[in-house]
Order: sequence, then structure tokens, then C-alpha cells
Amino acid sequence: MALVKKKFTVLQFLLMLFLFALTLTMIVPILNIFAKSLSSPKESVAMSGLAILPKDIDFINYRIVFSHPILMPALWNSIVITVVGTVINILLTTTAAYVLTRPKLTLKKPIMVFLIFMMLFDPGMVPEYLVVQRVGLMGSKWSVILVTAVNVYYLIIMMRYFEKVPQSIVEAAVIDGAGPFRMLFSVFYPLAKAGVATITMFYAVVRWNEYFKASIYLTRKSTDTVLQVILRQFVVLGDTVSILGQQNLYDYNALARVDYGALKGATIMVAIVPILILYPFVLKFYTKDVMGGGIKE
Repeated sequence: MALVKKKFTVLQFLLMLFLFALTLTMIVPILNIFAKSLSSPKESVAMSGLAILPKDIDFINYRIVFSHPILMPALWNSIVITVVGTVINILLTTTAAYVLTRPKLTLKKPIMVFLIFMMLFDPGMVPEYLVVQRVGLMGSKWSVILVTAVNVYYLIIMMRYFEKVPQSIVEAAVIDGAGPFRMLFSVFYPLAKAGVATITMFYAVVRWNEYFKASIYLTRKSTDTVLQVILRQFVVLGDTVSILGQQNLYDYNALARVDYGALKGATIMVAIVPILILYPFVLKFYTKDVMGGGIKE
């Protein structure tokens, strides 16, 4: 049987050009920031916004970032909050989704109405702050981790994935003696791994980029904050004193003579690289069928 060749139309070519140009508008700024962060202070100052290759490679900006007494604790706090918080998010969201998709669940409709109502009508920041204060979590990483333990929208997404698990597989697992936890981790997780991977990425991105609640709750010491708060102070507000140190600026030593733009670039790269590393591990699940490898009914 002869293969039918698909025609490559002018419209498809123009669409490819448009998407390529759109991709460049996203990639070039990141490469430019990365190139400046790796260039020596003398060269990075003169680099244009389209330069994507470093000049006279110098790691001084990254040495400042990774040896800073505030930046490194903030980076570690962000990692802890992201990892621990995402694990808690996934456990609570998937267990809740599993329970809410059971056919014989009592009061399922009122529970769903309550959850959707809470999603649409957020009580606001003041009641949340008072609760955190009353339970004694102010200044603790748990204040940021537990406040956003479950997102109702992500819970509903997970429920849709779990509802697609064939009942025949569930019944077979029950006959084999599987309990609720074994059912969840051995049956539902493997068959809905695309959904689990999706909400894992969503939760991880939100956790890593969190700065608003952290700027309110983590205020006891400067080392209690997270990387995104420092990044906002340095990049958005232009607070160079907290990064370079007031004494260094007074002395105008080698540390104070770095290119602030390149140092900001290094801080930005440290902030975005962990998420860029996460994407390839998660995106491979997007194109897979939810029931890939399962029994088709």
C-alpha cells in the first residue's frame, strides 16, 4: 500500500514561522540573562539585549549568590517548602480525590458543594492570618506549607482522572484483597500517573514561586525568608544593599564593582533552573494516554 504524502501548505509554513518567532521571544531573553550572568563585569555591562553567548567567562556572580549569608538560606528554605509542601499536596489531594470518587460515598454532593463554594468565595487574607497566628505558626515554614495544603481546582482535576479508572480493575483488586491504601497507590496512581504528574508540576511551580505569604509569615529573621522574596527585593525593588552589603558599597571594593544587572541575572537563573529541570520529567506524561497499559473496557 503506497504511502500518501501530506501536502505542506503555505499557511502551515507561515504558522511555523510565527511559532518559531514566538519561541525566540521567550528563549532569547533567558539566554541573554544567562550569558550576562556568566560574563565578566566589564563585558556584561556592554552586552546588548540580544547577546546570547557569554564574553570573558567569569563566575563571580554565582560565587556571590552561593556564598551570600541571606541568599543561600533563602534558597534552602524554598527547596524545603517546595519538596515537603508538594509531597503533602499530592498525598492530601489524591487521597481526597480517591474518597470523593467512590460510588457509595455518603454526603458526596454536599461535600462537593462546600468545596466548590470555598473555591469560588475565598475568605480572604485576614482570617487566614488570624488562624496562622492563633495556632502559633508565625515565622515557621509550616505556615506557608499548611496554608495551601489542598487546591480544590487541582482536586477536581484529579477526580476526573480517577473517575476514568475502569471499574473492572477496581473490582479485580478488591477480589485480590486490596485495601483502600493499596488500591490508591498500586492501582489508581499507576493508571492516573499523567494526572498525578500534572498536579505535581502545578503544585511545585506554585510552591517555588511563592513570595506573598512568605513575605507575611516568615518575618522573624532575614534568613527565614524564601528565595522569591529576596529576588523581588533585588530585581523588582532594586535593593542592592541587602545583597551586596552596606559596608561593601561604602568601601566600593571588588564586590561592589560587579555589574548589578549580571548579578540580578545570576539570581534569576538560580531561581528558574530548578523548575526548568522539573519540566522534562513531567512533560513526558502529557502526551501519554491516561489509561496507557490498563485494561480497555
